[in-house]
Amino acid sequence: MTETLPMHPLLPETVTRAAAERRGRPHVFPDIDPKKTAMVVIDLQRAFMDVGAPSEVPQARTIVPNVNRLAQAMRAAGGRVVWVRATFDEAGWPIFFDHIVNPALSGRILDALQDGAELHELYEGLDVQKGDMVVNKYRLSAFLPGTSNLPILLRTAGIDTILMTGCMTNVCCDSSARDAAMTDFKTIMVEDANATRTDEAHIAALSTFLQAFGDVRRTDEIIDMLSAKD
Repeated sequence: MTETLPMHPLLPETVTRAAAERRGRPHVFPDIDPKKTAMVVIDLQRAFMDVGAPSEVPQARTIVPNVNRLAQAMRAAGGRVVWVRATFDEAGWPIFFDHIVNPALSGRILDALQDGAELHELYEGLDVQKGDMVVNKYRLSAFLPGTSNLPILLRTAGIDTILMTGCMTNVCCDSSARDAAMTDFKTIMVEDANATRTDEAHIAALSTFLQAFGDVRRTDEIIDMLSAKD
């Protein structure tokens, strides 16, 4: 039986007000064209979601309903849904697995994130549909050049706007969102469809992204924006 956790708290009003004052308006991307938008879901795999998994992020289970609602709204509006999986071969990524991760844990994580491993698969509670894209990434960011074919797939499909969701807010989601913004995608992090291991890390990552890289919105706001295009 999994524990029931509260969702991460929302960004403090002081943060959103400061960002609005800096920009001169509440949001830099006030509208969404669904046909040019992709919802990118980062790392909601069993290795991060299952109880006791080597990279477990308990808070990530709380965002599944919002991720599914947003995915359904995106499809209905004509947008794209992309499920991104952290993936490594047997050699892994030496800088990360040999130096950054505890040696007692790194082998378990590497084994779990091999393509074809049980824990590499997407979490069973996710609403993954036939027309969705499933893409592997080989570093923290899905938009870092050379680490995934996601950017070229999206550009080829005419996508210029990214809705970033998944886990962890302050690591793979933040890295992917920043790289997307740095390569000229209009990027929005979905506040209540991102999760990490602490409230403090979640808020800090979103606060910095809002100040300097793109927008932060909530699931209901995005769904309302998509509905306005019907």
